[in-house]
Amino acid sequence: MGLEQSQQRFHIRQKLTPMANRYVVHAAGPDGADGEVVAFAHQKRMALKEQITFYTDESQRQVLFTFRARQIVDLGATYDIRAASGSPVGTLRKNFAASLLRSTWHMSQEGAAVETTGVERSRTVAVARRVWDLIPFVDVLPFAWPYHFDFATDGRPVMSVNKHFGLRDRYVLEIGDEHLDRRLAIAQAVALDALQSR
Repeated sequence: MGLEQSQQRFHIRQKLTPMANRYVVHAAGPDGADGEVVAFAHQKRMALKEQITFYTDESQRQVLFTFRARQIVDLGATYDIRAASGSPVGTLRKNFAASLLRSTWHMSQEGAAVETTGVERSRTVAVARRVWDLIPFVDVLPFAWPYHFDFATDGRPVMSVNKHFGLRDRYVLEIGDEHLDRRLAIAQAVALDALQSR
């Protein structure tokens, strides 16, 4: 089956390993359970340029698409999403100034005329997360309150990402725009975890 454009709901689960961040992406089943694995993401830690490779499954034999920063570590970097063939899928960019109070991302799909903007849903949780990051020695503990993002284009909902609390990060990605490329949506959802502290 693979990654279908008609699929509207995905579950993303982080797998912790010493030298890399890994994420397993499942199509959500009609009963809300994890369905088929549609993507597997691998991100090496401490790279000069952020790069995440998405594979068709955990065997990592076939590349599905890639995610790469244009610049060496940069608070306002632009990230290019490309198909396995190298053709562009779209770009992601964190709005550094707006994110000082509430994390804000901009997502552009190749060929689309309008940019999609994603904002952290709760201002209260956003401020609490920033205070948490300032407390010494708590960075080893998970932030207690899940955070959520809503993405819209000209006020029209496009997708949402909801984080669920647990020992390992788990997200539910829901897509409300049939034209949104699922690869771009999954890349953005993974970026919200992998690059949230940037």
